[in-house]
This record gives sequence, structure tokens and C-alpha cells, in this order.
Amino acid sequence: MLATMPLPFYFFIGGLVSIFLPRGVIKSSFVCLVPVIALLALLNGTWDGGFIVQFLDLELNFMRVDKLSIVFGIIFCIAAFLGNVFAFHLRESTQPFIALVYAGAAIGAVFAGDLITLFVYWELTAISSVFLIWARKTEGAYHSGMRYLIIQVLSGVVLLFGVALFYFETGSISFVKMELNSLATALIFIAFGIKCAFPFLHNWLQDSYPSATITGTVILSAFTTKLAVYALARGFPGTEVLIYIGAAMTIFPIFFAEVENDLRKVLAYSLNNQLGFMVVGVGVGTELALNGTAAHAFSHILYKALLFMSVGAVLFRTGTSRASELGGLYRTMPLTATFCLIGAASISAFPLFSGFVSKSLIMSGAGKEHYEIIWLILVFASAGVLSHSGIKVPYFTFFHHDSGKRPQEAPTHMLLAMGLTAILCIYIGIFPNNLYAIMPFQVKYEPYTFEHILTQLQLLCFAILAFYILSKLKQLPSETRSINLDFDWTYRVFLPSIIGKLLIFLESAEQKGLMFFNKSSRLFLNKVYNLSGPEGVMTRILTSGTMVLFIAIVLLIVLGIILF
Repeated sequence: MLATMPLPFYFFIGGLVSIFLPRGVIKSSFVCLVPVIALLALLNGTWDGGFIVQFLDLELNFMRVDKLSIVFGIIFCIAAFLGNVFAFHLRESTQPFIALVYAGAAIGAVFAGDLITLFVYWELTAISSVFLIWARKTEGAYHSGMRYLIIQVLSGVVLLFGVALFYFETGSISFVKMELNSLATALIFIAFGIKCAFPFLHNWLQDSYPSATITGTVILSAFTTKLAVYALARGFPGTEVLIYIGAAMTIFPIFFAEVENDLRKVLAYSLNNQLGFMVVGVGVGTELALNGTAAHAFSHILYKALLFMSVGAVLFRTGTSRASELGGLYRTMPLTATFCLIGAASISAFPLFSGFVSKSLIMSGAGKEHYEIIWLILVFASAGVLSHSGIKVPYFTFFHHDSGKRPQEAPTHMLLAMGLTAILCIYIGIFPNNLYAIMPFQVKYEPYTFEHILTQLQLLCFAILAFYILSKLKQLPSETRSINLDFDWTYRVFLPSIIGKLLIFLESAEQKGLMFFNKSSRLFLNKVYNLSGPEGVMTRILTSGTMVLFIAIVLLIVLGIILF
């Protein structure tokens, strides 16, 4: 039975059991064990024909298993395990339970064979994950969590409307490839785009992830946005508009990340950047590009988790993740610094690291389809991510000016989680064929060609040289306490300003209108009084007899009309 039970149920049942376990080593160990059991079930289980449930007149498939879903299922299980190891120190019931439910919901969505099941898990990821933000128990975390929840639930509502229209149009709820040619598919596309943090729909990511708990950020970075990438790869492969959306996503975060002081927010911006590569791969839509999307999602979850872990360990020991308040920590946190450098090398796509063997698939896919401009944009974006995540994060945290802080090394369980993640980043980089073997399509690709290695090393060396020169010339953006509003400026500054001015105008117009109305009313009443008041013209001229005669004439006219 366990071998055929839907995969997310392992997480849901495990989460419920964890509530009743005593806090401490037993609970933490059990929470770490759940994703391992789920992964073994995925690798050894059989779901021939899926897991079909009849609901009304609909056929719901809870376990549509194919190569694309298996890739994301594997990495989601690994991410859940590593995140729970990193959070081993927690002595509460809420976060471990929520982490399992959240991971289970994301995995459930990956294996959903129909749009209704997808919607249920889609909303469950939103509702469960917000508690990882609220668990920080600060006022800022509460407000960020509310904004996050509103956006995520909105994505689900839009998805539901799209699914309903899709069913009325086609009579089917199967989650298959769709064409962007109707209101239904457009709504579904927008719902996916919100969760994927498309441009102008992205600020929830930079707002919420840094506001979460130290361990919550690591968990959040793995699931929500990669679920959206999976949904796009499943539903809209080869949709050309995604190429240009993805290219924009790779570019704009660079500039915000360069001036951002909060290092967790820097990593949130770089997450946007890396999502852009995946979206480009989905848009290109060839087997090579889609393999690149899946591979990059796999490797990205690992190295991004590693970077969030290292910065989280620093936050855990120092109480801050602001670049302006850090520096020189390599003296007392050498292992954390080493793991951070491995994550930085991976995200920067250094040869022998995971990012090199996954990002190159997407760039090669774009190049082979003759998207030369897009390829150049991706090259520029690669240099940008090296600058803000590959150099800035480890440099300002561990090697910049001495902040005077001498914190202890990260706890053992955090070092273990970072160490395991670092090993996987290096292993994938050295043995990429093991990653390629589980990709959705059988495509031969060799990343370690002389031309590719030389091109990438040239790019990396020039980017490092540029950073060094700018540093010596003191032209790097200063790490100062500041608030980076990004697109939030439109509804936090611009729109309130416009609305405020409009309200002032309306208030002024109202006052002027009332004055005009009052003046006109007084003139009208005065005229009426002058005509019919005690001293009015009509009162003075018309006698009682005249009025009687006037009424009699009116009655005669009415009577004549009736008779004739």
C-alpha cells in the first residue's frame, strides 16, 4: 500500500505524527526521515495509470508519473530533507509541521494529472508556506506574510477561473500542454506567472523571503517558484513570449541586487534572475532547452539553498544579515565561509560546479534556435549574477572590512546541511551525466568542451576584474542602511501620491460645488419668496376673487376634455 500511496500523503501523515512527538531530537529526526522515505517510495513505487479518484463527473488524477514530474519530485524530496536538517535545532511544533505540509503540497502539485488537483495543491502551498513567515513573530513579518498570502491566494483564484473556463471550452480538466489562444489559458498563464514572479508581479518574493525565519527562508526558496516553473514547462512549453519574459527576469534584478544592503534580499533578487533562465528554457521549448530548465531548477534549488543556509547561519550567530554590519567573519566561521564560496561558485557557473552544467543547456538551446540577442542577454545576466551573488554575498559577509564581530561557527547540524548541499553542488558539476540521465528527454550534451570552458572562464575573469577595479576605485555601490522599494514604489509612493492629490481635488471641488449649490438655492428661494411670499408680486396682485375665477376656468377645461 505504501508503494502506491500518493507521494504527498507521506508528508501530510508525517506532519500530523510530528505534532504528537516530544520536542527535541526525536521530533527533529523524524521530520528529517519523512522526505527520505518519500524519496525511496518515489524511486521504487509504481503508480501505473496514476491514482484516479472520481469526483462528481470529474476524474481526478493524484499521481501522474512521468520523467518531468519525477525530476521535480526527486529534488523536492532532497530539498525538504536538507531544509529539515538545517532546522534540526528547532524546539517547536509549528515550523516542522508546516515545512512537511508545504513540501507535500508542492510535490502533490508536481504529480497532479489534472487542473483541479493542481489548484488544490496550489492553494495549499500558499496557505501553509505563509506560516513560515509569520513564525518569525515580528510586526514586519506579519505584514509581509499578509501581502504574500494575498498575492498567492490571488494566483489561485485566477487559476480557478481559468480552469473553469477551460473546462467549459474543452470539456476537459487534464493538465496538458495548452496554447495561449483563449481567455481560459491566458488566466492560467497569468496564475503561473504570479507564482513564478514575472516582472511587475515579483515583489512578493523580495518582500516575503527575507522576512521569514532563518530556516523558513531556506524551505521557501526551494518550492513555490520552482513549482511555477514546472507548471509552465508542463502547460506552456514553446510559448515564445516566455523567452522575452524570462530574458527580462534575468536582467532587472541585477541592478536592485547591486544596491541592496540586506544579503537575504540580494539572494531573493538573484533567485528572480535564475528563474529567468528557466523561463527562457521553457519558452524556447526544444528538448535541449526543456532539459536545461529541469536541470537548472534541480541545481538551482541546491546552490540557492546553500547560499541561504550560509547567510542564515550568519544571521543565527550575529543577529543581522546586512552587509553594512558584517565583514571579517571568516576568522571565526571558516566552514560557513567555505560553503558560501561553493554556493557562490555554483550560481556563478564556474566549471566543475552545478550551475555550469545546467545553465549551459539553456544557453545552448537558445543559441541553437538562433535567439542571438537572447543569448547575449543571458551572457550579460551571467556576469551580473557573479557580481551580486557570486562575489558580493561572500565578500561583504566574510572578507570585507572587519566588523569586529567574532561569532561562533555555525551549529553542527547547520554545517552538516551545508556540507551535504555543497557536496551535491560539486558532484553534479563533476559528474553531469548523472543529472542528465534523469532529465525528461534523451539528448546528448557535453558541457565540458574547450570552447565552452574558455568562454565561461573569460566571462568570469572579466567580471571578477571589473569588481576588483571598481572596488579599488571605490565605485561600488555603498553598503548603507536603506530601503529598496523596487516596483513597490508604484503602489507605496506613486499611487498614494496620485490618490492623495485626487482626493484633495475632489474635496476642493466638493467645497466649490456646495458653495455654488448653496448660492443657487438661495437665489431660487429668494425669487420664489419674492413672487409668492406675503409681500410677493403674486400675493399683491392676485385677489381671492381672481384666484377663484382661475380655478373655475381650469376645472371647465378639464371637464371639457373629459366630455369631448
